[in-house]
Amino acid sequence: MASFGRKQGMGMVMATATNLLKTLTGKSSNFRSNTRSLSGVGSSEVVTSHTDKWMQDTSKKSPMELINEVPPIKVEGRIAACEGDTNPALGHPIEYICLDLPEPAVCKYCGLRFVQDHHH
Repeated sequence: MASFGRKQGMGMVMATATNLLKTLTGKSSNFRSNTRSLSGVGSSEVVTSHTDKWMQDTSKKSPMELINEVPPIKVEGRIAACEGDTNPALGHPIEYICLDLPEPAVCKYCGLRFVQDHHH
């Protein structure tokens, strides 16, 4: 495959993948449409109806509203370490957050806010 150009090599890979998908599913349409139709995620109607369903129920709070109800966490040092949860399986990758600014610093993964606790 080294003698092929990049486009030719990718075309061959796509053709091989398409043939494999035809063999596995018994369908003969385009590779990309097959993978999306098999997963059920490619349809914009599914995403739109789910979003509409979420937004119609005003009795539930959005995730942003829920996280904003949590008061900023006071930290003694200049650096906060956020893991999202005490259980590693439910958290996110560790993020070290600098607290030098006066306003709360926000974790980019979970939205928790942190402030430096000054002991004056």
